[in-house]
Amino acid sequence: MTTQRQVYLNGQFVPEAEARISIFDSALMFGDMAFEMSRTFAGKPFRLRDHLERLYLGLRVLQIDCGMTIDEMEAATLQTLEVNRACFPAGLDAQIMHDVSRGPLPLYRPVFPEGLRPTVTINCWPLTWHLAHLAAAYETGLHAVIPPQRSVPARLIDPKVKNRSRVYYQLANLQAQRVDPKAWALLTDEDGFITEGTGSNFFLVKSGEVVTPEPRNVLRGVTRKAVMELAAQVGLPCRECNLEPYDVLTADEAFFTATSFSILPVTRFNGQPIGDGAPGPVTRRLIAAWSETVGADIVAQAREYAKRVAEGRAP
Repeated sequence: MTTQRQVYLNGQFVPEAEARISIFDSALMFGDMAFEMSRTFAGKPFRLRDHLERLYLGLRVLQIDCGMTIDEMEAATLQTLEVNRACFPAGLDAQIMHDVSRGPLPLYRPVFPEGLRPTVTINCWPLTWHLAHLAAAYETGLHAVIPPQRSVPARLIDPKVKNRSRVYYQLANLQAQRVDPKAWALLTDEDGFITEGTGSNFFLVKSGEVVTPEPRNVLRGVTRKAVMELAAQVGLPCRECNLEPYDVLTADEAFFTATSFSILPVTRFNGQPIGDGAPGPVTRRLIAAWSETVGADIVAQAREYAKRVAEGRAP
């Protein structure tokens, strides 16, 4: 065991600070990289196979042969977690990141006498830093803003393939933050329908029904799917459909979902309150049910991580 985090890089483990890929890698040249972010709850990976299946579908679309079967990738992931086990004190969960590119471009072959090969990395990172700054949002909610930047439609770059070509996400974030420095961007498609956040899926609640944008122009999030299943389990009707900004304004509640934070309330939209401007009962019910399902109080965990950061105890 080591107390220095290790990264899986093309079949070997190297110290995190020494993990490198070439400047000639296709990922840098084209953003030509598929990736997945999963996480642990109580030290155990959550829906890892679902994430890996989506990764391999993305690799198929991008025509990247990573040289590993999905079972080999799963085994390497579990090994990466085990190698880094001592780096994560009890109660500290990890992000698990997979990044896979086709490797250096053939043009630069002379730089690689050992031959060209795909780039495969797996790393673990403390979730402390992801969740600490979000702890208060479980109580206050987030402000969602529609920026001028729209989603890239599936006919151009399919958002169902989780890839690193995401500069439009960054532009949307910057535009939303000019309206409110703490705002989260909420994207729309070419027809003005709500799609997703920049790294999250979106839900609203109206008259007790949970509704989320149809899957055509969104990343079909693993957490999105899990929340839809959870809603059914607790007796809440849930459906996918086209949503307009009007529907968000007239909703009773809204929330974002993503791997890292699971569920976060949205209490304002384009400067106006959603419902009564506070996290609603359905959102709170789903957060509680989620915590019970994963065996971890996600709100308490975020608060604890915020405390660690404030006290300088975050790894």
